[in-house]
Amino acid sequence: MEYIRELLKMHLSISENEWETFQKHLVYREFDAKSLVVREGMIAQNIYFIESGLMRSYYLEDGKEINTYFSCDGALITVFSSFLRQKAALECLEAIEKSKTYTLSYEALYRLYQQFPKFERFGRILAEQNYLCILDRTMLMQTKTAKQRYLDFIETTAPKIIQGIPLYQIASFLGIAPESLSRIRREIVRS
Repeated sequence: MEYIRELLKMHLSISENEWETFQKHLVYREFDAKSLVVREGMIAQNIYFIESGLMRSYYLEDGKEINTYFSCDGALITVFSSFLRQKAALECLEAIEKSKTYTLSYEALYRLYQQFPKFERFGRILAEQNYLCILDRTMLMQTKTAKQRYLDFIETTAPKIIQGIPLYQIASFLGIAPESLSRIRREIVRS
């Protein structure tokens, strides 16, 4: 759980009392590989701090999975639009491999906001980072070639994600046909 404290300390100066209160709101949960954590139509009730594991968010379009985000050890994930609005999710959240997490519920987060207003700063920073991630991805998808998108992905993504995600899911995330991504990877290896 220390990685969560370090994550908080990156953005906030928190006292021992504030940490202990925050920690009391965390619930340990494990998810088996390939288990759905949030299904389309559910309301995302929790943020998942990943102690170990690998998770992804995706949506279905004409029966095809379109990956929108990957997260692994020491990071967090949720279906943010559903979590923030407390409305039905358009995306699914899946544990790709066995994942050990600490969850923080929407209700607990808002209780923390009321008890310690400085936690609102943490919530704002999470929202800003999520927005910037989406903006960066939108710009990447609209302005870069498939090869540039893949090179950016391997330069900016945690090695565990690159190695643990099947190629077809990476292709989906990058908006590239799996065959095209295989060709791009061969070109990169040759050069």
